[in-house]
Amino acid sequence: MTYFAPLSRAIALAGLLLTGGAATAPAFAGPAEVALLQSYIGEWRGRGTLVGANSETVVCRLTLSQGNQDKVNYNGRCTLAGTQLSVAGTMAYIEASGRYEAAMSSNATFTGLAVGQKRGGGLVFNLRERDKDEEGKEMNISAQISLNNNAIGVVFEVVYIASGDSLRAEVPFSK
Repeated sequence: MTYFAPLSRAIALAGLLLTGGAATAPAFAGPAEVALLQSYIGEWRGRGTLVGANSETVVCRLTLSQGNQDKVNYNGRCTLAGTQLSVAGTMAYIEASGRYEAAMSSNATFTGLAVGQKRGGGLVFNLRERDKDEEGKEMNISAQISLNNNAIGVVFEVVYIASGDSLRAEVPFSK
């Protein structure tokens, strides 16, 4: 199995914090859409496991705060085996496209846009990207972030295309 270098782990950590980022279109949302996003404003903590060649504990902190124009700002940090990853941005409901969007940037040079859909009383954001690690190996990245019942859940996976090796993380967050 492939040895997963620090950047690969950092990319995995970036996916764990993908609930926020810089939405690119203006957000003009109705009161219900704004209220749903704002109901998650606060301090969040998460602990889970990243499984790949080895299993490692992931510890995360996440802050959601009021932003401009009905957006919710986002800042997060995860620690894994002495490596720290930080991400930042905003999330919003984009009236023009009729969907929630969250894009993010990180200190691991990973960026992405997650599209959110309302499911039941919560939101589910999905991200699918293709990227390369520091050695130029192609990988598929997918993340699902669910905001439901005053909790945030993250499932994240990186699959190396050539070898099929993978990293998978599941982290539940609570206030």
